[in-house]
Amino acid sequence: MIRQEKIDIEPIRCGWVSDDPLYIAYHDTEWGVPVHDDRRLFEFLILEGAQAGLSWLTILKKRENYRKAFSGFDPAKVARFREEKIQRLLLDPGIIRNRLKVRAAINNAAAFLKIQDEFGSFAEYSWQFVGNKPIKNTFKTIKQVPATTPESDSFSKDLKKRGFKFVGSTIIYAHMQAVGMVNDHTKDCFRYKELK
Repeated sequence: MIRQEKIDIEPIRCGWVSDDPLYIAYHDTEWGVPVHDDRRLFEFLILEGAQAGLSWLTILKKRENYRKAFSGFDPAKVARFREEKIQRLLLDPGIIRNRLKVRAAINNAAAFLKIQDEFGSFAEYSWQFVGNKPIKNTFKTIKQVPATTPESDSFSKDLKKRGFKFVGSTIIYAHMQAVGMVNDHTKDCFRYKELK
């Protein structure tokens, strides 16, 4: 009798995913999944702003530290951070200790709350930039995926007008990808069909 061995075949993923288990888990379970929860949207705004100029994996590795440092990503609490708290954050090796990024996160929390007051939720506000449903792209390779789009330009411009910082169009497009406002999984990636 011939014994057949079970062979685990890794699914095809987007070309930007490394072999780091944290990165794989993020890609396979979170990236591109539509998010309508305000606290999660605020989390991604803080993390995308912190990521500017760095790798996303660097931020993922510090995500739990950010969760603790930024009060579970509660915008109402973060908006109340004062100078003493800012100085403590700037000494915290668990986060990116960039003064401008830390201050921007606190500033953005206050601006986030104003949007919630005006629109009822940040989700209601942000999803309008994609017509309230995910944009489904059909890219074959990661080289085809743009860094910005007209939608991210509009979203970024409006956020800046409302006083947000670290929300350039490239950062906002990365945010839109992360929270599923666009499906930028490449067509060969197993997640593309799952999210389609």
